Amino acid sequence: MNSLVRIAGATAVSLCLSVSALSAETVLKISSWLPPTHGINTEIFAGLVDMMEDATGGEVTGELVFGLAPPPAQMDLVLDGAADMAIIFHGYQPGRFVGTKLIELPGYEGSAEAASVAYWRVHDEHLAALDEHRGVKVISLNTHGPGQIHSSKDVASLADMNGLKTRIGGGVAGDVGAALGLIGINVPAPKVYETLDSGAADAVAMNVGERVGFKLNEVAKNLYDMPGGLYRGSFAIIMSQETFDSLPEDVQKALDEKVFGEPASRMAGAAWDKSDKIAYEATKNAEGTKITPASEDDVAAFEKISKDVTDKVLAELQDAGLDAKSAYEMVKKEMAGN
Repeated sequence: MNSLVRIAGATAVSLCLSVSALSAETVLKISSWLPPTHGINTEIFAGLVDMMEDATGGEVTGELVFGLAPPPAQMDLVLDGAADMAIIFHGYQPGRFVGTKLIELPGYEGSAEAASVAYWRVHDEHLAALDEHRGVKVISLNTHGPGQIHSSKDVASLADMNGLKTRIGGGVAGDVGAALGLIGINVPAPKVYETLDSGAADAVAMNVGERVGFKLNEVAKNLYDMPGGLYRGSFAIIMSQETFDSLPEDVQKALDEKVFGEPASRMAGAAWDKSDKIAYEATKNAEGTKITPASEDDVAAFEKISKDVTDKVLAELQDAGLDAKSAYEMVKKEMAGN
């Protein structure tokens, strides 16, 4: 990174100021609900701030603030003006978002970077019409890498998941979990470690990168690895429309043309891919951990589950007013081209 994000708040571990941050005319307050060392903060938000500083010649930077509100309240935080930016996980707010489930479907082939670029493009073409983020400016859409099962108990097959107490984040992960017979436990991501450590849950459904981000190698020694994953997770970085409108026109233009949208989405997706790569290596090298690849029989069985879940979700999207089939085909086509 060319610069460091300024970190503020009671839970912050340090205060880092870049020269450009000190001289910037606008310092955006960025709300984060994740640990300060999580990749969303150190890679995605740091990358976004670098991009904004570069695009505006240092006129706009960002400051990370922790502990303002729990994960499900981040969009309301921005709507109320308590923060200028935040990242939201759509699955935390069931019923509020439907179109976002499109990118979470199992069966897509490709990286988180490719999926995030495809997500932004299909949003422009199809999903924006639903106006599910009304009141805020969407500046990035991204998805983490393939979601897998991380467990304290040995899980060697799909059959072993039936009845497994599992923390599930919501969205399509919930649909897949129900089809697998998982007993869903609803806790936000920052509570995963203690939920597993206490025995309140036997497993968690997350992308592999979280084995580092949330120290899962300590409390979930087993990783069940399905090729392509069981699902993906949908995120948006949002900005206060009022804050954006208050910026000088030339700054708005620079941010919209050089940072917001596809560039920021691509950057975030690449950061998710990086975290997965690091975590796979960390898991291989950690003491007592085990990675169990899905068997050929499990892969075949999951293809049927994947089709059933996809059909269900596409029907929901169609009912919401989308041309669901066209949107779904567009995601696959865009991912294949990236």
